[in-house]
Amino acid sequence: MLSVQSGLSAIRPRTSSRYWSNPQHGHRARTTRGAVSEPLVVVNFKTYQTAHGASAEDLARTMASVETNARMIAAVSAFDLSAVVAAAPGLEVWCQHLDPVGFGSNTGWLHPSTAMERGASGTLINHAEHKVSIEHVAMLLEQVPEGFEVCACAADIEEARALAALEPDFVAVEPPELIGGDVSVTSADPEIVSGTAQAVKDVSEAVGILCGAGVKTGSDVSKAIGLGTSGVLLASGVTKSDDPNSSLEDLVSLI
Repeated sequence: MLSVQSGLSAIRPRTSSRYWSNPQHGHRARTTRGAVSEPLVVVNFKTYQTAHGASAEDLARTMASVETNARMIAAVSAFDLSAVVAAAPGLEVWCQHLDPVGFGSNTGWLHPSTAMERGASGTLINHAEHKVSIEHVAMLLEQVPEGFEVCACAADIEEARALAALEPDFVAVEPPELIGGDVSVTSADPEIVSGTAQAVKDVSEAVGILCGAGVKTGSDVSKAIGLGTSGVLLASGVTKSDDPNSSLEDLVSLI
């Protein structure tokens, strides 16, 4: 069993002087995210049939081949992590979930150190399809080292505000009712995007903001950035596309 601290008052946020590092790109200072010079496009592979096993490796290679100023990031299954990193060495690869556990008797849990050893440079946490407690998020942030990025997902502005107080690298707002749909959150509910961006910035200028749910086009990405985000988190717009390369190129066409 995990031993968790009770209450936010006992949780210490990480310092805002964190930085992201990658052997491909060196070190970059992480102070504030006010200006989006390098937008993020994070593709969550989930467990789609078109994005697992050998298909995950193919999709990662496609992502790596797209010429763009955006940061392309693949969030992959733990089973596919090592193979995807090997297949697309120039691509940033994140986990979809991690657990704040140490080495030992933790059957079925996902150890951060193993993920890093297998090539992960970051992780999603608290996705709508894999919710955890805020203590879980806080303990994970305490455990992972400087330079390992954490994107905490939120269903609404209030959850985003609470997560931002822990100072993950990013908070991604995704209204659950729009996830996997045909209408982008940037059109269906732009207020939740701009409201989250403002709420997170009010808590910490060091935390970046992403949005997701229904994001599929370059226009959606452009609107997201215009509403105050650092980029997008999406899945089916790429993973279920008949032509992933064209979909990816469209996503980054206006940034």
